Amino acid sequence: MLAPTPSSRKQVQFNGLALVIIDEQHRFGVHQRLALWEKGLQQGYHPHQLIMTATPIPRTLAMTAYADLDTSTIDELPPGRTPVTTVAIPDTRRSDIIDRVRNACMQEGRQAYWVCTLIEESDLLEAQAAEATWEELKLALPELNVGLVHGRMKPAEKQAVMQAFKQGELHLLIATTVIEVGVDVPNASLMIVENPERLGLAQLHQLRGRVGRGAVASHCVLLYKAPLSKTAQMRLQVLRDSNDGFRDCAKRPGNPRAGRIAGHASDRQRRV
Repeated sequence: MLAPTPSSRKQVQFNGLALVIIDEQHRFGVHQRLALWEKGLQQGYHPHQLIMTATPIPRTLAMTAYADLDTSTIDELPPGRTPVTTVAIPDTRRSDIIDRVRNACMQEGRQAYWVCTLIEESDLLEAQAAEATWEELKLALPELNVGLVHGRMKPAEKQAVMQAFKQGELHLLIATTVIEVGVDVPNASLMIVENPERLGLAQLHQLRGRVGRGAVASHCVLLYKAPLSKTAQMRLQVLRDSNDGFRDCAKRPGNPRAGRIAGHASDRQRRV
């Protein structure tokens, strides 16, 4: 198992690479996938590729249509899971949301995520930061064990926090988008996303997927800061209306184009 960047480096060699399974395909660049394929060619193999994604980007959809890729769509939830109810609430009702977290954790015995888009407070960006939110919620919810995880922590520190949350030692986890993928805690049934207007549809859908992994009804609260732009309003409406990542991505505001299949440019970046 390899991360995207190291797997495509020249010094990495494989012994008879014949099959490449790429998860979260929207995170891989065209050249990264090509580099893996070429490593198989060097030893006389033509590696088969199985690529998987719940939130295809426009270029992925275009490659599916024009690049001779066979497709298979899984349009149902795994056994035992329930759809996530998504609501959008202005941050003026922040105290109500804090009470909701308290009730979910103390009365219902569940766990919750509180996702922020920044690690530290910024003078340039008007958004809630994870560290400040952690301090705030520790004071507002003294009866709960509140943890913090973000991308600047050492891997061992992050792993320790995530393990504590998974084992039920933490009621509430304050996090950045590092929890977007690879986190499976069935007892977590509530997610609060701060400043969702700063995130894209694919990222919001992936974050929302951290809840609803058990048999209990789960909820995702998009805690936005008014006023919202028209694009942000459309984006949050799409998430409220659907739990289907394919449908969500097909309704991206502005209908972005796929750019060049070869990966050199997109509709927003042209070569001069």
